[in-house]
Amino acid sequence: MQTTELLALAETYGCPLYVYDAHKIEHQYQRLTNAFSKVESLRINYAMKALSNISILKLFRKMGSGLDTVSIQEVQLGLHAGFTPDKIIFTPNGVSFEELEQAAALGVQINIDNLSVLEHFGTKHPKTPVCIRINPHVMAGGNENISVGHIDSKFGISIYQVPHILRIVENTGMTINGIHMHTGSDILDIEVFLYAAEILFDTAKQFNNLEFLDFGSGFKVPYKKGDIETNIEELGKKLTKRFLAFEKEYGKPLTLAFEPGKFLVSEAGYFLAKVNVVKQTTSTVFAGIDTGFNHLIRPMFYGSSHTIENISNPKGKERFYTVVGYICETDTFANNRRIAEINEGDVLCFKNAGAYCFSMSSNYNSRFKPAEVLWKDGQGHLIRERETFEDLLQNQILLDI
Repeated sequence: MQTTELLALAETYGCPLYVYDAHKIEHQYQRLTNAFSKVESLRINYAMKALSNISILKLFRKMGSGLDTVSIQEVQLGLHAGFTPDKIIFTPNGVSFEELEQAAALGVQINIDNLSVLEHFGTKHPKTPVCIRINPHVMAGGNENISVGHIDSKFGISIYQVPHILRIVENTGMTINGIHMHTGSDILDIEVFLYAAEILFDTAKQFNNLEFLDFGSGFKVPYKKGDIETNIEELGKKLTKRFLAFEKEYGKPLTLAFEPGKFLVSEAGYFLAKVNVVKQTTSTVFAGIDTGFNHLIRPMFYGSSHTIENISNPKGKERFYTVVGYICETDTFANNRRIAEINEGDVLCFKNAGAYCFSMSSNYNSRFKPAEVLWKDGQGHLIRERETFEDLLQNQILLDI
């Protein structure tokens, strides 16, 4: 998107503001499907936890995507957005058995990552096919909080426990129709991903009624100029070749599935914030903006780096700024970052704000959540209104005390 377009949206809808570029989302989706174009049956299940606005979900449905969900509420939102149950996979962790049964009753694909839950579900619902999430014991991901396939992870059933899975299947008569893995996010080395894929293939050989193999996601996107990203095209060539060979070995056609979230929406997102104050201290120049980690928690939570541009003064002389929010505790977006000269009232643009930004936002400090805008076909469409004081009071019960 152009700077002038973003500034116009900030003027129209106010700051802070989330903006999503539909064209970029479509481009990323097409890029992934093109990389695996030689696979006859490919399923892309958008991991909606990254960004769950109903209009975004409808955009993915229009493109032919399925959904990866992790809560019963996400399942319900997916159905509300028009996805049919067969297009939704439910991959929870540590939820109640009642929630699992709710999802099964809605007809979506169930994915189980716990032996006791598998046995319980197979005993009660032996005729409902389920997918198994394995833990390949492969360390991948850019941060320990998003590396989920290693030996100490809470996710998945260990590959060393496959004999236990087979015993449960035999005892209950249940059907395993899919095998799933997810090693972590921000995968830098596709060879690590391919190594984990071999573990999934070896596991799949032990199940006779599979319909799909789900390789998760975790593809890294670039966060700054020259940053490393997952080479999707190379991964597509190598994994496609291996998958097609496994299909022949297995003796029947299978669906190859992925569940990308960040890869599809991260680069499409822009977060706009207005500068409230420029504060010079003895050693630092602070740019204080009208938002905080209540709206963009990733830098404080993960140590993530978002490119920040002063779109009000894009050609200004660069100076060093520490960009901070208005939350009453440490609330830092960037330390000593080179940014075009900032003045109070300028609008700063945070890039890569499409994934895990609004979806992880909160009302901390009793602040309102911002509005969301979808940029499509050359114009902005409001897809979520900015919260109001009445929204803060909603569901609260005032006692007469």
